[in-house]
Amino acid sequence: MSPLIDLVNLDLSESTDKIIAEYIWVGGTGMDVRSKARTLSGPVDDPSKLPKWNFDGSSTGQATGDDSEVILHPQSIFRDPFRKGKNILVMCDCYAPSGEPIPTNKRYYAAKIFSHPDVKAEEPWYGIEQEYTLLQKHINWPLGWPLGGYPGPQGPYYCAVGADKSYGRDIVDAHYKACLFAGINISGINAEVMPGQWEFQIGPVVGISAGDQVWVARYILERITEIAGVVVTFDPKPIPGDWNGAGAHTNYSTKSMRSNGGYEVIKKAIKKLGMRHSEHIAAYGDGNERRLTGRHETADINNFVWGVANRGASVRVGRETERDGKGYFEDRRPASNMDPYVVTAMIAETTILWEPSHSHSNGK
Repeated sequence: MSPLIDLVNLDLSESTDKIIAEYIWVGGTGMDVRSKARTLSGPVDDPSKLPKWNFDGSSTGQATGDDSEVILHPQSIFRDPFRKGKNILVMCDCYAPSGEPIPTNKRYYAAKIFSHPDVKAEEPWYGIEQEYTLLQKHINWPLGWPLGGYPGPQGPYYCAVGADKSYGRDIVDAHYKACLFAGINISGINAEVMPGQWEFQIGPVVGISAGDQVWVARYILERITEIAGVVVTFDPKPIPGDWNGAGAHTNYSTKSMRSNGGYEVIKKAIKKLGMRHSEHIAAYGDGNERRLTGRHETADINNFVWGVANRGASVRVGRETERDGKGYFEDRRPASNMDPYVVTAMIAETTILWEPSHSHSNGK
């Protein structure tokens, strides 16, 4: 190993009790993950025992230059797969010095939904299928694709093996193991339909933790691709034309849906989602209209349809759920660049707390 690698891999536990905490937050675009590190006097396993911190919000699009301080509130802790040892990753959200959440703090509003007694009683479970595309660094063209050209049409690449069909497996496997090391409930990975595109699944996770875990998994992926000299994009349609887009299908169930008679609860919940289709679409990711065309395993963005085992639907119910009369459903509308805090909270709010008005009931 080179002297630099030796130093990167130094085991601090042999010489000091101090640890490094990497504070992570979501920046001003809503998709840029930011982080910075600080030294702590010893190991910490409770976010409430971590110090609050601040950063220059004028440099992240989250404050003005004349009043630039933004305060980081630690919310959840993960093991650090890069520094290892007792070092940690800390997912934070962002507040003004007055204590008010700043406009880009979507976690704060999600936490309000998930702390509602009616939502807590239903124990909402989420499984999020995060798709992403790996790009060659200097040309923003998918990994494995000929420079300025195209591979053969889709068909051989989904869950494929082989050097002519699978591109970036070392990055994907490194990410998988790093997430498990961190304590993220990553439940699987697979190559997607478009070559150079992959997916990881987070869940089942309850409530606000789903958003925390997806964001930290994204952060870890950004760090690994940085090391590999590859770019990751969460654009919902990175390559125009006859290529699959990238989504973040969100699987969801409540205690009532998982119990006997749950299928009826699921159907009522899906009906509510249909009534608020336009509101959900508006919150489900930028550029989603390029992906939700009614082709490439999507429903048209303007229409809400659901079905059993239908991958061209807005919402899909599995055959197993239909057969058992209980289980979960999959909202296929969220784009790969959606904010998991926004999507998970909105699904819970619509299906558990929201009651249709009389005008909605009449189809207005």
